[in-house]
Amino acid sequence: MPAGYRRQLYRDDAVVLRVQKLGESDRIVTLLTRRHGRLRAVARGVRRTTSRFGARLEPFGHIDLQLAGSPEGLGSSLHSVSQVEAVALFGKSFLGDYPRYTAASAICETAERLTPVEREPALRLFQLTLGALKALAAGEHAGSLVLDAYLLRAMAFAGWAPAVTECAVCGTPGQHAAFAVPAGGAVCPDCRPPGAAHPSPATLTLMAALTSGDWAFADATESPVRRECSGLVAAHLQWHMERALRSLPLVDRRELNP
Repeated sequence: MPAGYRRQLYRDDAVVLRVQKLGESDRIVTLLTRRHGRLRAVARGVRRTTSRFGARLEPFGHIDLQLAGSPEGLGSSLHSVSQVEAVALFGKSFLGDYPRYTAASAICETAERLTPVEREPALRLFQLTLGALKALAAGEHAGSLVLDAYLLRAMAFAGWAPAVTECAVCGTPGQHAAFAVPAGGAVCPDCRPPGAAHPSPATLTLMAALTSGDWAFADATESPVRRECSGLVAAHLQWHMERALRSLPLVDRRELNP
């Protein structure tokens, strides 16, 4: 292993997914980067009041940074942050808005779960995560809708997209009346397993609208339809992850249309 690899410097832009305390003044920052996938880095001294870039390394921010470490994964998995510039600190727009803050937390936790291998490029997921946080900061759509749109598209990235406009089992096109998470989504009468849910037609239409980006339809939906949609999306996601998201039960879905 070549000497001096620990001091190799490289730049990337990233979304801050999570921060953890380390010692008295440092933090470990979990990042989803544009070119190098998910990685962790030590930000030294950022908890001191004199830190030059501590405020730029808060969750939900889009940053441009310089890292010390090996982009190829040689040596320690923990890199060091040497420079940080803020591109857009989205968290400042909704730190006092509980529904949007909890939606952002669920988005970042999902992004971290869907990138289990460090330094494996995930450009599509990076762009999706960045777009969702930008949408939450803009406040043009309800936070729960932005979250569900993100989760549906993230599941498509992972290969788990629920079938909505055709039967998940046989592929028969059309909007079917039943939805079975273990089967993969909507199911026709011939393929419907015992215990399948029977959501309202508007709920399945909302799922399709969030997947395709039809915000005119999504913004016009009523709260009961949104809640039913959120339940199906969460159940489908956590079935495939085989593990619950800690932040998802905290999401406040009682918000009104913006």
